[in-house]
Amino acid sequence: MTVDQKITQMNVWHLQLPVNARRDHGIGSVEHVVDIVVVGLVAEGGETGYGEASSWSVFTGSAEASFAALDRYIRPLVVGRTIGERAAIMKDAAYAVAHCTEAKAALETALLDLQGRIASMPVWALLGGKCRETIPLSCSIADPDWETDIKLMERLREDGVRIIKLKTGFKGHAYDMMRLDYLRTHYPEFQIRVDYNQGLHHDDAIKCVQEVATFEPDFIEQPVKAHLRSLMARIRDSIDVPLLADESIFGPEDMQTAIAMGLSDGVSIKIMKTGGLTRAQTVARMAHSVGMSAYGGDMFEAGLAHLAGTHMIAATPEITLGCEFYQASYFLVEDILESPFEVRDGQVIVPQTPGLGIKPDLDKVAKYTLSFSNGK
Repeated sequence: MTVDQKITQMNVWHLQLPVNARRDHGIGSVEHVVDIVVVGLVAEGGETGYGEASSWSVFTGSAEASFAALDRYIRPLVVGRTIGERAAIMKDAAYAVAHCTEAKAALETALLDLQGRIASMPVWALLGGKCRETIPLSCSIADPDWETDIKLMERLREDGVRIIKLKTGFKGHAYDMMRLDYLRTHYPEFQIRVDYNQGLHHDDAIKCVQEVATFEPDFIEQPVKAHLRSLMARIRDSIDVPLLADESIFGPEDMQTAIAMGLSDGVSIKIMKTGGLTRAQTVARMAHSVGMSAYGGDMFEAGLAHLAGTHMIAATPEITLGCEFYQASYFLVEDILESPFEVRDGQVIVPQTPGLGIKPDLDKVAKYTLSFSNGK
């Protein structure tokens, strides 16, 4: 049986992938390359399941930490155990190394991919079954060169993408207001969302957010530092536009605090924050239970992590605000999948084939590998 097969090998790669532009967010910038970690779990029957850990050092942690967590601390909990022990493996991993949520997300992704491939079932079927065939795509606008972003928006318009998220708080309030005005004037067909990535100083936050709210974006996301939860609640009370939390809410534990404090109207759910796909579903259901909305966020990911997030959202009806899985198509110079992560007419297409649906191209993985370990 599928669940009785033992996991006989665990491979871990640290990759560095070139990107085609600079991204400025409130708490930091990314340019030239992004670092990811790929894990491959081999079953005794010969099938392999894959997962991706995508980190950002100023947010969740580092690729080096994810690599070490998987290679040194999590490996002994995995090799030799059966596929059917997924829940027990994830429970053990949660306490084997603190934090490192990206590594744990990669582990669960690989376990689900492996089980799905052997059982000829898509990952969404293992997560409860799908509730949607497509997911609306949002693309972030975050280049410090506004002319470069205008070129990107022209491409997005041609491709049928109709949701953009303007990254704010990295170049001054006047710059943010100018861009919002330009968007409303020149791109009226776009739904606009605003994301500060903690970029506002607490002294100016309420005033700046109130002025941004006059443009009536779909939502305003995480204007201040993650720990300023009381200020988040005050900002929420000061505007009519929905306020979303991102860095303030990682997993179900933070979600409990957020609900108790009334700190936001919704939450950006990322499997790299929650530590896995099932914990991401839990966060979404907790949010929904109190009338909060949920959005499918991501880190600086390659297509493998996009696939994991797609399957999770496909099986989670409580996530209703689309996703931002744009990096594989619009940010990376080259993705690592064997075939392109599928986006059509502004919609992410939910895979129907077993496991995650697409495997990584191991030649591309080798091309961008900085370090590798098979535990030997």
